[in-house]
Amino acid sequence: MDAYAVLETGGKQYRVCVGDTIEVELLDAEAGNDVELNSVVAVSDGKELKIGMPYVQGAKVTLTVVGHKRGVKLINFKKKRRKGYSRRVGHRQELTVASVKAIA
Repeated sequence: MDAYAVLETGGKQYRVCVGDTIEVELLDAEAGNDVELNSVVAVSDGKELKIGMPYVQGAKVTLTVVGHKRGVKLINFKKKRRKGYSRRVGHRQELTVASVKAIA
């Protein structure tokens, strides 16, 4: 079994292995820079699994920022029939594309 980690960023949890490319909510980093995330919920070296409460002490995941992009457009549409009320709101989330460099 390969080593993996479960990290938390942007209010979501991601299961990552070294070499994976993930899309997370916008991180404050330039493309090409490394980012260290200490909010690791669980980490496995292939034999032993460590689970944090809430985070594993001393564990960190290093990401390399590939670039930034915008997600798909989501439409929120509300309507009340026979009342003349309708509301349409669109949203596009800012995302950071990052590659997992190391799990420690």
